[in-house]
Amino acid sequence: MNEFSAANLRNWDNRAELHSSDTTGSYRIAKVLAGGSSLHALEAGEIGDISGKDIVHLQCHIGLDTISLKHLGAKSVTGLDFSPKAIEAARGFAARAGADVRFVEASVFDAAEALGQTYDMVFVTWGAINWLDDIFAWARVVAALLRPNGKLYLLEGHPVMNQFEGREGRLELEFVWRTPLTEPLIFDEAQTYTGDARALTSTRCYEWIHPLSDIVNALIAAGLSIDFLREHEIVVWKAFPFVVEAGEDQFVLPEGMPKIPMSFSIGATKR
Repeated sequence: MNEFSAANLRNWDNRAELHSSDTTGSYRIAKVLAGGSSLHALEAGEIGDISGKDIVHLQCHIGLDTISLKHLGAKSVTGLDFSPKAIEAARGFAARAGADVRFVEASVFDAAEALGQTYDMVFVTWGAINWLDDIFAWARVVAALLRPNGKLYLLEGHPVMNQFEGREGRLELEFVWRTPLTEPLIFDEAQTYTGDARALTSTRCYEWIHPLSDIVNALIAAGLSIDFLREHEIVVWKAFPFVVEAGEDQFVLPEGMPKIPMSFSIGATKR
């Protein structure tokens, strides 16, 4: 594990401890434990009927979306994450929810070996691929995990949005459009993104911006066909201080401000 991954692991272990005891409602813990779903309207509408499918959720964090997929009718669901604290929390939530969901601790790049099986769907959403240095290696993992005609569903913050910082009520272009593999963006965040007032103790983390062209071409090179690519003006967290609510846990830029794509989704099929 290199220094970037090691720092991110410490950061996400720390976040998992806070998120698993979340008091802000961001993770919809009570809803999932009662048999409901934590999925947002966007992803719930795009994945379609998952009844009878075997699904793997990569970078599942504390497992609430993973458990939700089981509640929504999947035949089997497996969650994978590199954070032992996150996997511990996920297993605890599954036990409390009475959900038969498997959780595996491993790097996403080692997922094929760690999981030892293939799936009908690979599910990846919200704040996952920006933590990965090599998007082409990630796409090969996705392909290795899919059965023939299996589907990828990817929903993420848009790389264009990730280039901007919000300052004094306006967007300012801050970051290059493609982050070099060995020169990640460096952040030191005092608190996590849920609005929790508790401080992070492991603040340093590293991220990469991957252009849409790289993401699409990585999937094609790995043997997948693109079924759809959609860009959205909404995101499900307060990406900038001045975003406004446009539905439950959905945020948009305010009227009068030039719009940029805030998120994107890709559906792809293993050929």
